[in-house]
Amino acid sequence: MSDDAELPETMATYLRLRGLEPSPYRKKKRRRRTDDGENAPFAPGRDPRGLGDVLSALTRTAGWEPQLSREDLVRTWDEVAGAETAAHTRPVALDAGMLTVQADSTAWAKQLQLMRAHILSEIVRRFPEAGVESIRFVGPDVPSWKWGPRAVPGRGPRDTYG
Repeated sequence: MSDDAELPETMATYLRLRGLEPSPYRKKKRRRRTDDGENAPFAPGRDPRGLGDVLSALTRTAGWEPQLSREDLVRTWDEVAGAETAAHTRPVALDAGMLTVQADSTAWAKQLQLMRAHILSEIVRRFPEAGVESIRFVGPDVPSWKWGPRAVPGRGPRDTYG
């Protein structure tokens, strides 16, 4: 205490706070254990979880649900559209909420246009995360002369087949 008497009080306080001089009032600090409840036995959430639950939580937190839902839609197309319809159609694209389905023939494409509301409601019911808002049905893929780097606007030459 004799050292404290010769130093000004402000300087002694500064040295004590900086840890340069031990304080007579300083007690040994005891580390307080934080009980977050995570390591406590029999606490909620400590039970083992199934692999499906863990993967569901992972896909939800990682933001993979929309993509996985779209993949499930393509994978189970025969259940969504029906076995006979799925035998003649296949989903080919999903862009900006528009699902494009290609049919074997133009007759099938026209028939599916009449069933559009039913198929769309089934998709929305089964896969709400997929983001399908509308469906477009197209006929078979036929060759076109209007594609490619050398295509020209207009009708073009008419003597191709003759």
